[in-house]
Amino acid sequence: MAIVEMSKLSVIGLNDNKSDVLKELMTLGVCEINSQDEKLSDSEWAALIERDFDQNSGLNTEMKISEVSSALEVLDKYFTGKKPFIKCRKPVSEAEFKEKNSKPEEAEKFADLVNEKYKKVLSLKAQQTALTTEIYELKPWLDYEFNLDMKETRYSSIMHGTFPNSVVTADVESRLSQEGSGCVIEVVSKDDKITYAAAVCLKEDKENILNILRQENFNPVSFADIVGTAKENTDVCNSSLKDVESELSEIEKEISRLSENIETLEFYYDDLVIERDKCKILSNILRTEKTFYFDGWVIKSAVEKVKGVLDKYECYYEVTEPEKGEDMPILLKQNAITDPFQSITDLYSTPSVNDIDPTPFLAPFYFIFFGLMLSDAAYGIILSVGSYILLKRYRLEGIMKRLIKMFMFCGISTFIWGALFGGWFGDMFGISPLWFNPVDEPMRLLVFSLALGGIHIFIGMGLKAYLLLKNGQAIDAVCDIFLWYLLLIGLVVFALGSSIAPIATEIGKWMSIIGALGIILTGGRNKKGLGKIVGGFGSLYGITGYLSDVLSYSRLLALGLATGVVSQVINTLGKMVGGGILGIIVMVVVFVIGHIFNFAINTLGTFVHSSRLQYVEFFGKFFDGGGTPFNPFSRKTKYVEILKEEK
Repeated sequence: MAIVEMSKLSVIGLNDNKSDVLKELMTLGVCEINSQDEKLSDSEWAALIERDFDQNSGLNTEMKISEVSSALEVLDKYFTGKKPFIKCRKPVSEAEFKEKNSKPEEAEKFADLVNEKYKKVLSLKAQQTALTTEIYELKPWLDYEFNLDMKETRYSSIMHGTFPNSVVTADVESRLSQEGSGCVIEVVSKDDKITYAAAVCLKEDKENILNILRQENFNPVSFADIVGTAKENTDVCNSSLKDVESELSEIEKEISRLSENIETLEFYYDDLVIERDKCKILSNILRTEKTFYFDGWVIKSAVEKVKGVLDKYECYYEVTEPEKGEDMPILLKQNAITDPFQSITDLYSTPSVNDIDPTPFLAPFYFIFFGLMLSDAAYGIILSVGSYILLKRYRLEGIMKRLIKMFMFCGISTFIWGALFGGWFGDMFGISPLWFNPVDEPMRLLVFSLALGGIHIFIGMGLKAYLLLKNGQAIDAVCDIFLWYLLLIGLVVFALGSSIAPIATEIGKWMSIIGALGIILTGGRNKKGLGKIVGGFGSLYGITGYLSDVLSYSRLLALGLATGVVSQVINTLGKMVGGGILGIIVMVVVFVIGHIFNFAINTLGTFVHSSRLQYVEFFGKFFDGGGTPFNPFSRKTKYVEILKEEK
């Protein structure tokens, strides 16, 4: 439940052993190799060493990965087998992974075959689209008896085009006749908006008539590369379309059959990714004619394993401890209870070397806040059981696994608070609360929520005091934390003293006075002149910030009431139809749809607002973040998880 200790590692070895050393370190996955840009920019180093990186090899591997990735997308698209709801990496042994990738040339040919077939699919689909478009464009002209490529005769010109339906072609002919330009307009067809027509006129009148037709919103249509009638061309297109669709269907069936062997490419893809990462890491390794060098970080508990690898290949190495405050990669270690809640920390930021891991402290509060906001026992059961099924059915990893496990825990909290508040799908079953009903006693829940918030904030302040004391800033801890403790606790005791004991009010008053005076006198201690006095009063004004922070916890009441009230409304709506079969059916439909919506929207809202209370009110008191996550040189595969074999 802390930041994992790291050690600095520097290694020099023979180039002949470099590949084997990197392979075994990659398998261990406990070292992060640093960039060597700083050394390469140093003139003394640059004269002795060079970057150990083959750019051509790296580019070649990247190109192969791109080709295989494209083929995998195609096969996944045409895969007809049952696809998992959540796709997870398949666990395989080292031996199985090696065996599956024993013939990379065959996998490469398979990827090329898939990509070539898909290129043909795209080509056929383009033809299909072109033919379909041509058929659609020719459809209005099917009743036109003349060839569409016939634009003129010996004495006349033929113009094809469209009018808006608002235009009366007979009126257009009459206008042309009155202006001394004879023209015959044949209406071929009409749809909802457009009239398709052919206009015939003398050649010498064509330009004049075309200008007049355009004034009537005539839009000429060109039939480029079309010979014959619309019907003849449509028949040809339909025949070609059938051929294209038949060929397309056959190729897609072939790809679908090929998709049965998708696993071959998945193994090959991961093998290429490992190879690419090996090539990339070489850019962080320096070399001379016979030796190589790198430095980085290693998990302290795994130092002996790394030493075993380096001793095996007769490398010279040095393992040292980082200096105090030195920037280093951060890895967090949790126990089984707090590990799921690390997802909340990860979504915010990685702790820096000067921070404390906030996860163990936020975990119990997140657990409580989530359940308090959702607060329906039935919803809690659904959330926990659903999350448990996902964890058992799928091999989840990383932040997804943590989030689902966290929801399972939060479902338990929701169940507990729901039972305490009497929420079982709202008031559907009329089960009495074990504690009280927040809908009937909202002020009681508000006071409880604000009290929880005060405790949460005080713990955050305590963590800040711990960090200050750890860094030798005892005066800052007293002035910036303990005096505030004195003031805030004193105000609470003063306000509630009469209900505790008569003397409590007096004690609370003097605690508040001493705390306030202390803050005024020390708040400007780091300033000069008048700032020492003004700074103290400015610090005391910060009490409004603490009040605002505490009031933020009223959202515990708001979200808790929202779930219960919406549930009751849904239940009321379901019962409004009345009895009988119809009434039961409507009630069930309203109940199912309504509670699914209420469960989904309030679970999302609860997740967001529970996180907000941690990020703003809690982390704001002590946590800076901004650390660099530990990024070990390891096998970062996408489709398979290569299990480490214990020797």
